[in-house]
Amino acid sequence: MGVQPKQRRTTAADVAKSVGLSRATVGFVLNDTPGQTIPEGTRQRVLAEAARLGYRPHSAARALASGRSQLVMVVLPDWPMDFSLRRNIEEASLALDEAGYALITYTPHPTGAARPLWEVLQPDVVMSLQPLSDEQIAGIRAAGISRIVPDPEAVVADQGWVEEGPRLQIAHLAAHGHRRILFAGARDPRLADLVESRFRRASEAAVALSLEPLTRADVDHADSDVTDVLSSWRADGVTAVAAYNDDIAATVVGAALRVGMAVPQDLAVIGHDDTPTASMVHPQLSTIRVDTAGLGRHMAALALSAINGTAPPAAGPEFTATLIARASTGAQA
Repeated sequence: MGVQPKQRRTTAADVAKSVGLSRATVGFVLNDTPGQTIPEGTRQRVLAEAARLGYRPHSAARALASGRSQLVMVVLPDWPMDFSLRRNIEEASLALDEAGYALITYTPHPTGAARPLWEVLQPDVVMSLQPLSDEQIAGIRAAGISRIVPDPEAVVADQGWVEEGPRLQIAHLAAHGHRRILFAGARDPRLADLVESRFRRASEAAVALSLEPLTRADVDHADSDVTDVLSSWRADGVTAVAAYNDDIAATVVGAALRVGMAVPQDLAVIGHDDTPTASMVHPQLSTIRVDTAGLGRHMAALALSAINGTAPPAAGPEFTATLIARASTGAQA
């Protein structure tokens, strides 16, 4: 069987010829060019004929003409794509799509040899969830991209809201009479910085409440060895666990129940992030709710403000962490 010839793409010139108008007039309509006085009837006739002919704008040509690619790139750290991060990205993608932009994600790897994606796609703005290195910033600017969020030249205020959750965890356990608390972190090396940050905030909260110094144990949520260390925690006087996230908290609860410990009577457990896991385990997990969807929309608004040269959006209620008290800490029957 012979190779079928590739069907030619319908162009603006084809639409112009079909409706008997100049290419300039048709181009003004198809590109929605501002400042043009095209009669509404003419505009509708052009759009209808373009749809009939199957015209699709050539994205590369439009980007060249407008100086915009309509792309927003989010540089992700090498983190596991958990529920919270997925929801954050999905909401940002939806908000940007409504504004006419597509969101793409890129995770650079230290050992990777691939060409940086910002050089290939030339997005209108590059955002990062963690500080970019000087080398990365230089590479982005060398690619002709001037909009970087957060702005490397700006002084970024301390975003203490990010780690308000650990303070709420410790305060909640202390309010239920616990003095000896263990912080259960994630063993995944990709999360080391995040785990350390939350542990530090939780430790500071324990000191402020005059509790015993916080101890720490890193576990794997897929590791059954947690059951082997529970007895040592109890022997050390631990009566409560503040977990890095809900997956770790669920792992601790499951291990405790398997060895005959009652939760929360023998061991109270609180998670973080209020993922679906928190409501699915028994007893249901007390946890910290973070508005990941709201943070995603805020991220999109930051990107659009950088593109349009407007003031960045102010922080709203999405930046507030909230305690959700459930049965795993004795907050509910």
